[in-house]
This record gives sequence, structure tokens and C-alpha cells, in this order.
Amino acid sequence: MKIDTQLQNGTDGGPAEVHQTVATGAEALTTSQGVVISDNQNSLTAGERGPTLLEDFVLRDKIFHFDHERIPERVVHARGYGAHGTFECTRDLSAITRAAPFQKVGRLTETFVRFSTVAGNKGSADLARDVRGFAVKFYTDEGNWDLVGNNIPVFFIQDAMKFPDLVHAVKDEPDRGFPQAASAHDTFWDFISLTPEAMHMVMWQMSDRTIPRSFRTMEGFGVHTFRLVDAEGEARFVKFHWKPRQGLQSVLWDEAVKLNGADPDHHRRDLWDALTTGDHPQWDLCLQVFDQAFADDFDFDVLDPTKIIPEELLPAEPVGVLTLDRAVDNFFEFTEQVAFCTQNVIPGIDFTEDPLLQGRNFSYLDTQLKRLGSTNFTQLEVNRPRGCPVHNFQQDGHMRKGNRRGRVMYEPNGFEEGPREDPLKGYVSFRAPVEGVRPRLRPESFADHYSQARQFYISQTPVEQAHIRDALVFELGKCELARIRRAMVGHLRNIDEELASGVASGLGLAELPPPATAARPTRQDLPPSPALSILKNGPDSFAGRVMGVLISNGHDGTLLDRLTGAVEEAGGKVKLIAPRVGGALDDRGGLREAQFSVAGGPSVLFDAVAILLGPDDEAMVTAMPQAQAFLRDAFAHGKVIGHALAGKLFETAGLAGKEDEGCFDLGLVDDGDTMAGFLGACAGLRHWAREGLS
Repeated sequence: MKIDTQLQNGTDGGPAEVHQTVATGAEALTTSQGVVISDNQNSLTAGERGPTLLEDFVLRDKIFHFDHERIPERVVHARGYGAHGTFECTRDLSAITRAAPFQKVGRLTETFVRFSTVAGNKGSADLARDVRGFAVKFYTDEGNWDLVGNNIPVFFIQDAMKFPDLVHAVKDEPDRGFPQAASAHDTFWDFISLTPEAMHMVMWQMSDRTIPRSFRTMEGFGVHTFRLVDAEGEARFVKFHWKPRQGLQSVLWDEAVKLNGADPDHHRRDLWDALTTGDHPQWDLCLQVFDQAFADDFDFDVLDPTKIIPEELLPAEPVGVLTLDRAVDNFFEFTEQVAFCTQNVIPGIDFTEDPLLQGRNFSYLDTQLKRLGSTNFTQLEVNRPRGCPVHNFQQDGHMRKGNRRGRVMYEPNGFEEGPREDPLKGYVSFRAPVEGVRPRLRPESFADHYSQARQFYISQTPVEQAHIRDALVFELGKCELARIRRAMVGHLRNIDEELASGVASGLGLAELPPPATAARPTRQDLPPSPALSILKNGPDSFAGRVMGVLISNGHDGTLLDRLTGAVEEAGGKVKLIAPRVGGALDDRGGLREAQFSVAGGPSVLFDAVAILLGPDDEAMVTAMPQAQAFLRDAFAHGKVIGHALAGKLFETAGLAGKEDEGCFDLGLVDDGDTMAGFLGACAGLRHWAREGLS
């Protein structure tokens, strides 16, 4: 479309300003009422320098809409990012559930997914240490099903009654309005120190699970135990798992801190780049299905949302694949207005008596009314059922459209108009027996708060255990009150004495406090579960990851081409960094355009790095503090490093003589062995030997 842009006077004369006028046959700018606008640069005034007139409906229409663009952000999960996708059934489950997505191998179901952080507001950074939301909306031919989960399979609390207190504790403190998107403060840890049921979740929260490398490299969990109901009305219990085909990956805490400064939208940008370049992420939906007999024999209560069922005891079987294949084309319309509700289930999926799930069923629906302003939020495109018709007698309310025509808006009616119930196809709740009095108490079967926390900790590698210890020292070190630090170390003694001692030492405690009083003793017989470790479930290739290559004038162009080809063949991407954002000349005089300048492309943005310098700029680059930091951070973060003509940079970065098996001199040989070894090392997550714990 051709737009005429010119410097001209307003419609009534006056000084010149930029006006863009419509081309023949193109869209004309209008008000919300459809009136074509003649001047979008000037208000209507009484005289050349007089007051603006109230009758200026063009100005009022524009400002009115601008003033009301923002809707209330979510209390939790405010910062999120969404994508469209497709779920494909890979295993026929019609024998155990009526649920539409699982009725036939190959059946495709449209989906919408929203990832999020929990504690921070919409403007917070992506790499906060926080739980990540992992919510999936299935648009099935029997209604919308929302699987509203997290990237952690347990939660802090067992009963929804405590949810407002938990959120108030972790949010910014009300008198001072900070810290933002952080749990490292007194009110959170004060609450946790008085909530023993949170200890299992604390181990997950302090692990690298809460600083994922990408939305694409984290697991998802339904958290609660649900029911699958078959066509005969028989039920089985189920737990839902999303397992990334990209492998589990996280960043280091120091990386997270620096990423939040270098690119606070790192996770959003990563998913956007993947979706818009055809690198579509995938997850296997895996189910743990079990019956009442298993539940009765299991060591813990399957209705307790602070507990898991180890996969070594009950494998999570794959039944389908989720592929995210399309970015949203308007963030507000989809990602902001999507409304997930745990109560949104379809025939074949049912709830259990998990008390946290029961509370969520109320809360999620209630919050949508406050946030979206109308009970008619289900008519928004992102929330509207896609695979099935909607027929009911609901009417009116804010922003309602599509009311039924005619005089009848009720049922039963004698006019033989409108929809009717269908007892054969309709949703029927599982007929679970209910008995007993109506108490306010916690079941005795929920009372063991430390055993699975210990199991999680001993399932981690030494590297991961060290990260948990360091995270606890950092978080508790931010607490001003010594009693909170001591109380938490007392809880840690019920989990692992070595962990408690390490944290106490890091906090400078003169002596260990006594162990916290436990309702049940910590079991020492639960075996490690390898499925709980990130490093034991990482990627097996460099696919989906990014190599950052720092180049300078005169670098070996042939070597760069070989490196780029090898990375792309492995399924990865190459991003170039140069002293200037325009790029650098190779040794053949060709300009290699860079995506980053050294100042704007720190090594924390990349999964592995290479440094290919040329003689023309070697002295200048090696003297640059940003280039030194690029290499120094990559080394400190355990990244695999390839290099050519970078010896002087190793010296100025303080790393001379420290090159290890994670460093590859790509300029030494050209037989391919070094390059293959470099890419093979990059397939692993990091060179952990630098931490001395591998």
C-alpha cells in the first residue's frame, strides 16, 4: 500500500507538520463509529491559540479508548507469553476415558498455551527465580478443556484457604512496594518457616527448575491428581506431565541476573524467534494412570498437592504430542485476554477431592470476571469454543453478542424452542462416594512434610545440590531477621544435615539451630529418582540452541562458514557479535553482518560461544572490557568455548593457562576432528568440571 507522507498544513491552515494521507483504494482512518478522520494531528480549538473544544468527538474518541486500554493484570501469573499449537494423539485411550483428544491415534486438537512467571507484575523480568505457569487450552469437539499447570509438579500449600496468605507473603511488601518478582525477602520466608508443608516445594523452587533456559526447555505438570472416566462411568486416577523434546535446560543464577539486565524479555524473545523461524517446540504429554488399589498402597496421599508419584514407581506413559507452531499476531487479544479455569473440563476428565484443586476451581472463574469485566469473556476469540457449537439460554451482560432470537429464553418451555439437555452425550460427574462429618481439619495422610523434600534433594547431582544450597544462602541472606534464617535452617535439618550445615555456614550461623518439630519423622528409605534431575534429562544434541560467535576484522571466513554449517547441521543457530553492530570484514574482504555489538551481546545470551578474531582488530578487541567480559563470563558459566587467534584475549580476560577440555582451538587443524569435538561438547549443557563438582 502506498501512503503519501508529506509536510503540510493542517486542514484549516497553520504551521506545517507531518501528515500521512490515504492512497486511492486504501484503508481510511476512522473513529470507532466509522467516521472518516480528516486530520489526525491537531485538536479542534476555538481560534488558533484558543482552548480545545469539548465538541471535538475525534479527540475524545481517541483519548477515551487510550485511557481504557489496560485491563487489570492478573494477581499471579501476570507476566506471560502465549502461542498457538496443535495436540496430536499418539495412543488410543478410548478404553479408559471419554476425553475427546484421546479417542483416536492421529486426532488433532487445536490448542493455545500460555507460559508465565507467578510472583512478578507484567513489567517484571523473565529470569526471576520463580515458578513458571504452563497452561494449555484444548479446543475439543466436546468443549474447551483447560489443563492449568506449572513447571513444578507440587505446590507450597495443601489447602486453598492458605493461597491468599502465600501470595501476599511472596509479593512486594505493602509498606515499601518492593521487592518485585522476588522471594528473597522476610515476609515470604517468614511465612514459609511457619508452613512445613511447603518444604518439598522449597527444594524445587531453590533448584535450577525456577530459572529455566527457555520456555521450550522446561517440563509442565498438572500438579493435582485428576480422574479419567470411561464410557461406562468407571474412573481411574491420572497425573499429567509435559516432557520437552528439547530436553531439560536451565541457566545459572549469575546468568539469570545478567540476562535480566541484558535482555529482560529473554524467554519471550526466545519463543518468538523459535516460532517465527520454524523451530517449533514440542512436548510429549505423558500420563501416570493408576487405580484405587495403587492409591491405597502408595506411601503418601495422592490427593496431597505437595506430593509426587515417582516415575520409577509409576512410569509416565506418552499419549500425545503438543507442537507450538504459530506466534500470536496480537499480544493483548490472545495472551492477555485468554482465561484459563481449572474447572473447564470435558466428558472423560473429572476432578478429585484435592482441596487445593477444589479452591482453584472457584478462584479461577471468579478472577476472570474481575479482570475481563464481563461474564461474556467466553465470547472472546481466544476463549471461544472452536470445535463444537455453543447453545444455551444465557443472555445480556456487558459486551454480549449473539443472543438467541425469539421470545423464549428459558427451559423447560412449551414452545419447543431452544436447546435441551442430553443425558447420553452430556457431562456426568463421577459418582464418587462421600461420607463423614464436615470438619475443618487436615487429613492425617497429609502430615509428612519432609520425606519427599529429602527424596528430591538426594535425586540431584552434586552440581545441582550445590546450586540449591547456594540459592538458599542467597535468598535467606536477604532476610533481615535472624530468627527467620535460623528457623529455615531448622527445617533443612529435617531434609538433609549436610545441606543444613552448608546453608548455616553460608549464612554465618555460629551453631546449628535444633531441627524443626515434625509431625512425621523424615523417611530415610526413599530412593533417589533420576527423573527429578535436570542434568540427567538434558538434551542430546545442540538442536534448538544458539551459538554466539564473536568476530573481528580479518577473521577466518572459511572457518566461520565451516562453524556455521556444523551448527546448523546440528539443528542450532549462529548469532554474530562484532565490535560494532554493523559487522566485521572477513579475511576475504566480505562483510559479515552482526546481530549484536560486543556491548549489546554478552555471552549470557548464548548456549555456547566461539571467538574468531583477525589480526586487523586483535589488539583493539582484546583491550575491550566488554570482550573480556564476554569470554570471562562464558568460562565462569561453564560454557563450551571455541576460539581462533584469541590467545591474547584469554590473557587480558585473566584466563591465560586456564584453558581446559571445554575450550577448543578451532584454528589448529582443519581435518574436522576439532570441529566435531567442539560440536559434540556443545551438545552437553556445560563443562561442569569448572565448578569442581562434576
